[in-house]
Amino acid sequence: MDLSELQLQTPRLLLRLPRQEDFEAWARFLADEEAVRHIGGTQPRPVAWRSLAAMLGAWHLKGFAMFSVIEKDSGQWVGRIGPWQPEGWPGTEVGWSIVRSRWGRGYAPEAATACIDWAFDVLGWDEVIHTIAPENANSRAVAAKLGSRFLRMGLLPEPHHEKPVEIWGQDRAEWMARQGQHA
Repeated sequence: MDLSELQLQTPRLLLRLPRQEDFEAWARFLADEEAVRHIGGTQPRPVAWRSLAAMLGAWHLKGFAMFSVIEKDSGQWVGRIGPWQPEGWPGTEVGWSIVRSRWGRGYAPEAATACIDWAFDVLGWDEVIHTIAPENANSRAVAAKLGSRFLRMGLLPEPHHEKPVEIWGQDRAEWMARQGQHA
């Protein structure tokens, strides 16, 4: 797979690999306490840079990671969404994080749908999960819009291993059946 050309498109969004030019928006996002409350908390700029580099590195190590989400109308970086499974993760996840100024526009389910299609069709996954902090009602609502359901409680690997997460998800057959209903 040629990662330099890889991108997914939805009606309003372009999903592509993270780039150095994303860093300023990425760092602002990771400094927004409300936006990152459920995904590990704020990160100072040097740590945010390392997280951007780690995300891009995961693409090269595993052939997948979260995409940068670019709003087509403005060209702005508005989040990160996509397949994610670092060492010790409880399953094959499609996760989402959108900048707070774009909350409520339906970007998370729109982009996650494209990513789940890609994970099943290209990566050959049999299941997609979403790890959700129990108090994160917004992410539970996104998961439900995607047709996912609560599967079990679980733990993330260190350094986030002390807080249980809800694991939502669905398998390939469930996803395909639901997509067939919407075709």
